[in-house]
Amino acid sequence: MDRPPNSRLFSISTSEEFEELSLDIFRYQFTNNPVYRSYCQRLRKSPSEVSCCADIPFLPITFFKSKKVMVSEKDVEIVFESSGTTGSVTSRHYVSNVEIYHKSYTKAFTHFFGPMEDYCILALLPAYLEREGSSLVYMVNDMVKRSKHPDSGFYLYNFDELQSKLVQLEKNETKTLLIGVSFALLDMAEKYPTQLRYTQIMETGGMKGKRKELIREALHAQLKNAFDVSEIYSEYGMTELLSQAYSLGNGIFACPPWMKVATRDTEDPLSGQEYGKTGGINIIDLANIDSCSFIATQDLGKVYEDGTFEILGRFDHSDIRGCNLMAL
Repeated sequence: MDRPPNSRLFSISTSEEFEELSLDIFRYQFTNNPVYRSYCQRLRKSPSEVSCCADIPFLPITFFKSKKVMVSEKDVEIVFESSGTTGSVTSRHYVSNVEIYHKSYTKAFTHFFGPMEDYCILALLPAYLEREGSSLVYMVNDMVKRSKHPDSGFYLYNFDELQSKLVQLEKNETKTLLIGVSFALLDMAEKYPTQLRYTQIMETGGMKGKRKELIREALHAQLKNAFDVSEIYSEYGMTELLSQAYSLGNGIFACPPWMKVATRDTEDPLSGQEYGKTGGINIIDLANIDSCSFIATQDLGKVYEDGTFEILGRFDHSDIRGCNLMAL
């Protein structure tokens, strides 16, 4: 398959349509993405051996650190790069059609929360703003623009200004979304605990070495107590994806129709995992049409029969199996 089958990407409405398009994209990426094709060939998984989604190989996410995971003959419009400690190797996601990313995050947000234009969007993402190439900053910056609210904007460490803005928005009964990295939201919660009635808080995860890591339940408990809210929203995304999953509370995430999460056996990276059992997180992101839509992450979690999932932690390097398959 030489042409990307992207015309159906954002019109998926059934599991059968998702399965059919997944197989079409697998064939397209096997044919046109040399890194993914080489990996599949090492597993002896050509299109003739793949008849359903369960047969599709998932590329270890570490390939994005060492390879240009991209369909050949495509021009690069933008490169997203992951954060990393000094001297560490970061992931790079080469994007050939940034408009697909626009459509993906806009349609996903609308799917879960309604139009961006309905919100004043406040972004507290200091660790991401302090570096180049963040896909999260790119997305939220566009969200701020699309919201068209005059008070929408970014905040670095200026908690005083953010607090004043929140107080005024609450007074005006303005529907507000405060989206922030975990450590900055905790800093804000400790400095300015405030009762919020018209503001919803969304955490994107990540202490970024600024604070001790917390399990999501503990993080949410502190934020709910400080801001007197019943739920904390969460966003689950990563540099290597062009789609996001969202949680409306309790740390249970759901995917937009063109994205799906499954788990793999922690002892056998090529084997699937039953519902409700902890395993490595595999992601199908059909918006990744010109890179790789089938990614084995380093996250641990559980997937439930209704397609929702939760994230429980990460593998450390000693836990990752099958590393001989990663050396292309």
